[in-house]
Amino acid sequence: MTENNKPKNFIRQIIEDDLATGKHSRIHTRFPPEPNGYLHIGHAKSIVLNFGVAQDYDGQCNLRFDDTNPHKEDEEYVEAIKEDVRWLGYQWAGLYFASDYFEQLYQFAEELIERGKAYVCELSADEVREYRGTLTEPGRESPWRDRSVEENLDLFRRMRRGEFEDGSRTLRAKIDMASPNMNMRDPALYRIRRGVVHHQTGDEWCIYPMYDFTHPISDALEGITHSLCTLEFEDHRPLYDWVLDNISAPCHPRQIEFARLNLEYTVMSKRKLTQLVDEKHVAGWDDPRMPTIAGLRRRGYTPASIRDFCSRIGVTKSDGTVEMSVLEAAIREDLDRSAPRRMAVLDPLRVVITNYPEHEEETLSGPNHPKDESMGSRALKFSRELWIERADFREEANKKYKRLILGGEVRLRNAYTIICQKVVKDVSGEIKELHCTYDPNTLGRNPEGRKVRGVIHWVSALAAVPAEVRLYDRLFTVSAPDGDKDRPFQEFLNPDSLKVVQAMLEPALAEAQPGDRFQFEREGYFCRDIVSKDLVFNRVVTLRDSWGGG
Repeated sequence: MTENNKPKNFIRQIIEDDLATGKHSRIHTRFPPEPNGYLHIGHAKSIVLNFGVAQDYDGQCNLRFDDTNPHKEDEEYVEAIKEDVRWLGYQWAGLYFASDYFEQLYQFAEELIERGKAYVCELSADEVREYRGTLTEPGRESPWRDRSVEENLDLFRRMRRGEFEDGSRTLRAKIDMASPNMNMRDPALYRIRRGVVHHQTGDEWCIYPMYDFTHPISDALEGITHSLCTLEFEDHRPLYDWVLDNISAPCHPRQIEFARLNLEYTVMSKRKLTQLVDEKHVAGWDDPRMPTIAGLRRRGYTPASIRDFCSRIGVTKSDGTVEMSVLEAAIREDLDRSAPRRMAVLDPLRVVITNYPEHEEETLSGPNHPKDESMGSRALKFSRELWIERADFREEANKKYKRLILGGEVRLRNAYTIICQKVVKDVSGEIKELHCTYDPNTLGRNPEGRKVRGVIHWVSALAAVPAEVRLYDRLFTVSAPDGDKDRPFQEFLNPDSLKVVQAMLEPALAEAQPGDRFQFEREGYFCRDIVSKDLVFNRVVTLRDSWGGG
């Protein structure tokens, strides 16, 4: 990437200044997810930022799993996160787990105790909250705050040996119970978690370090230069710095905060995403309606479109909400350039061309992409019986309706013009089929002296390939489903977020491989499902924004 093409934002300006002044000779970032669920589009922003910065400044980026909460974490999530990072186009310089540092973290905790900066506290969780005070009132010191170094070391070592019950003791930092920053009011550094099997360390440990203690030390041990976090950690930065200032840390990374991604018509809370899965509102973490990277991948989004989206929204210091149309525009533009064109009829209506020979079939040709001749063409089968979209016919319509009507003429894309001569209905009055005639002199040209109403797509009934097509839409009906404190977010689920139809496809689509993407002409962009063994296509996005700009 050239200097002129590099994104510009306040984080990159800090990095460039640090390089220019010689504060750092190389850049080292990290992406530190907790393996307690699947990553979502908000994490993609952080991935693109951390790995992108390292890439653009010839630095390195680590993937580090913050696995200090074993009862919520699982190896499944570890593997899913690694797959997501690779799929987005990045490779980590080092793969680490916070649990790799458990012994070093423990030794640093003892160092804090020896320096009189930490103590073992026996207050219960409820008592700790009571002692902490409020935003307007200072907290009260724990009655255990002034224990001797020797007593604290003994108790902490006994905590490690498993001599105490869960919740009976914590190791707390000794900072300032009157601090205006609640995070600095003697925060917990370690808690007891017995009987929990950790996915990396098994049952070796029964005490686990807190995130605010683990994170800065892990950064320092890995030589991270710039620790990029979302804005909710801004109030934690003084604690980040305090930890590193009070231990023999090998270096002192700089924490910088940026705005997290909030996206319309979805929820970004991992807890709420877990509820959607557990309550079976969706078919799993990779349901194409989910904002997870796995869900977007299965729906048919491309890595390039996700990276482009992250570039479009930029990196700022203030929170905001991004319109869903920005994400959809990114994938539309990518697929408009790259997706081959195909014809698919999603709501089939039979057409019989009465003046075309029975049982005959001819091979026509259709371009794979109207703007890119290098993509070549594919064969199209044409026969006496065709399928067209039911919505492409009306018995009567005004001049603004540019499709087929009784007595009207339209062009079949890449084929002939047809005129509807007769409508055949069943006993209930439903249109069963259309009888039309075709003009054999109109292949590749317009009829002389006649004006056709429009162009519609079609599929030969003899060659059509039946398939399941899943029409995905936004998961929620309102732009901020978790914005109403009086109503659960599930009440805003869109009952029409998935419609399944049985469609008729042109023969070339039978050869589609899982993950292959196409534009179904006049319908939208679709992707062959990567999970189903049957021929199933997922709608990635419509051809244009059908939500009126939102």
